[in-house]
Amino acid sequence: MSSNAGATTVVDYPAGKRFSTDDDDGTMHPIKPKARATSSSTNPRQPVTSAMNNVDYLDQTRPFFVKIGKGGLLEALEKLDRQLIDAGQSHIISKKEPVSWIGREITLGQIGLVNHGGLPKILSKPGRYPPFPLRNWWARSFEGRKEITETVIEFNGLTVVQVSQNQAAVVSDPQNQIFVIKNGGFVALATQGSYSVLSVVDQTHLPNVITDQTTRAILGHWHEVKSRSRMGPSGAAHEFVVATFLDIPANNCAILQKGDELEILPAGQHCITNPNITLRKLFTRGECQTEMPTKDIFTRDQVPVSLTIYLKWQLMEPLKLTTHGYDTPYEALRDKAQSILTQIMSHLDYSSMVKQRSIDPNDIVDDGTDPNTAFLDALRSRAMDDLHSAALEYGIVLKDLAVIDRQFKGEIASTMDKLTTRALQAQVEAANVDRENSNRVKKEQGSLQVAQVQASARKTQADAEAYAIVANAKAVAEALQIDATARAEATRLAAKAEADAIRLKAAADQDVQDPFAREMEFRRNEVEKIAAYGNKTVFVPAGGVGGGASDAMAMGFAAGVGSDMRRGWAGEQQPQVGTVPKAPAK
Repeated sequence: MSSNAGATTVVDYPAGKRFSTDDDDGTMHPIKPKARATSSSTNPRQPVTSAMNNVDYLDQTRPFFVKIGKGGLLEALEKLDRQLIDAGQSHIISKKEPVSWIGREITLGQIGLVNHGGLPKILSKPGRYPPFPLRNWWARSFEGRKEITETVIEFNGLTVVQVSQNQAAVVSDPQNQIFVIKNGGFVALATQGSYSVLSVVDQTHLPNVITDQTTRAILGHWHEVKSRSRMGPSGAAHEFVVATFLDIPANNCAILQKGDELEILPAGQHCITNPNITLRKLFTRGECQTEMPTKDIFTRDQVPVSLTIYLKWQLMEPLKLTTHGYDTPYEALRDKAQSILTQIMSHLDYSSMVKQRSIDPNDIVDDGTDPNTAFLDALRSRAMDDLHSAALEYGIVLKDLAVIDRQFKGEIASTMDKLTTRALQAQVEAANVDRENSNRVKKEQGSLQVAQVQASARKTQADAEAYAIVANAKAVAEALQIDATARAEATRLAAKAEADAIRLKAAADQDVQDPFAREMEFRRNEVEKIAAYGNKTVFVPAGGVGGGASDAMAMGFAAGVGSDMRRGWAGEQQPQVGTVPKAPAK
């Protein structure tokens, strides 16, 4: 925690400063180097120590002013009470003893405020304070309760201030000196004048934003604390800035001015209370980029041209830039770029520039055989190098340069633009024709590939169908073969079974030895034969005695039957007149 008053300026500054005691009053001041001496190129990031008084206000001995330590508010009130008693003043801690059954209640973590004839009295012990005896409350009135952890307590000249890590309290003492309290607090009783708490600031959320007008980057946040005073016969109120809070992000810095000296304020949370210190500007040390339009520049053949340039830079030494009187790096680069481009363009012709559209310093440099690369080579070799060298004088490192657009003006430029446009149109048309031809060739190649794929697909499908047909035929043939084999095997088995049955029946008949049984079996066979062929059937014996006669008779009978059948067939083949022949019976 740091705080300053009177001639103090910036609080919470980094430790390790060098101090001198050249002043007559013996106050310690840091040694202040000159701005140019500090902004050397060997160590551009080294911050310059601030020209300020770094004496802590709380460390100074003041009457009836006690710093709140580890013991907290109650311990500080007791110390202040002892100081008042030792100085012959009235004590501020009440001697009343609390009870537990009636009266105004003070709980743990609270203090009671009592107005004793305009003087403050503190009830510090928890409990109940009864309204009697009356002599205890004669000329006294209970004014309420306060939490011990409250940030600000002001009561009848008694001032209590307690702030946390991210808070800062701006206080005006009885001599109208402004000091800032951070991460701590104090208890004070002003017998003459008063301690006024002007504001309690949240240092991590300052309301006002500082941005770079060129790149729109956030450079930091700030907040001003003002004190109101009444002046003149009319008593009109006027506000005066008594403290300025800054919250500078990492990789940024601020430039402070005291007289003719400039100082760098690094990133962090700071507060300025000294009116001799002026905040000049905030800068970022990171890389920045923007587009810069130039004013009209005349070429060697008096054709006006306007360029739009892309710039990328990084500010390394803010003190150099501020010493030259520039508020932003863009302003310094803009002036130098305008001057350098004017010199370059005055030596170039319109025809050499119109054929080159853009420039990038990372491109490969041509071998110089193309006469139309004069504009490109000139910007690469001169604009980039000259602007880089000039930027170093302001503490700026130029990272990139490119011409992203240019516009020619005047009648000559318009005429030449028309010619150039025609040439470009011809080139575009030729390119379009080449592109159309290429597209057609690619289209035909694509159609050929599609046809090849389709033919391959059809061949594959035909192979698959042929294979399916062959496989089906093989399956049918195998099925027929299996069926025929099964039928033949079934026929063979049936014939074999029938033969076995006949054989068994014959063997059974052979085994019959009784003549009567044989005769009866013969008769049964005759009956079955006559029943099968009919009772008009004549059975001729086939052999034995008289077999020859039987054979002859059978032959004669067969010849007669055959003759009759032949005559009858011939008669049927010759139809009568007027008759329709009938088809032979099947």
